[in-house]
Amino acid sequence: MASTDPPTDRTVRFSIGHDEIVIRRKYEVVSILNDVMVAGWFIVGSILFFSESTTTAGTWLFLLGSIQLLIRPVIRLARHVHLRRLGSGAPSDTTSDY
Repeated sequence: MASTDPPTDRTVRFSIGHDEIVIRRKYEVVSILNDVMVAGWFIVGSILFFSESTTTAGTWLFLLGSIQLLIRPVIRLARHVHLRRLGSGAPSDTTSDY
């Protein structure tokens, strides 16, 4: 059962259901920041392609963005492994993955 008192330290004082929600939000924030960075790399890379002198820099940003696209499934995998380590009480639902 969850405690109604606000936690005063970093110790988890909630049932496993609430703990899963906290973990999901941390991973969701990382995933959102990753997506924003990917968009930034591709936007700047696209702008750099307008000039022949900056095409190489644009190509590197496209490569960086493409590599960073791999980070999203890695974040999801890390979340699943983390939840699995919490034990059998952790939800295995993936429908709300981001």
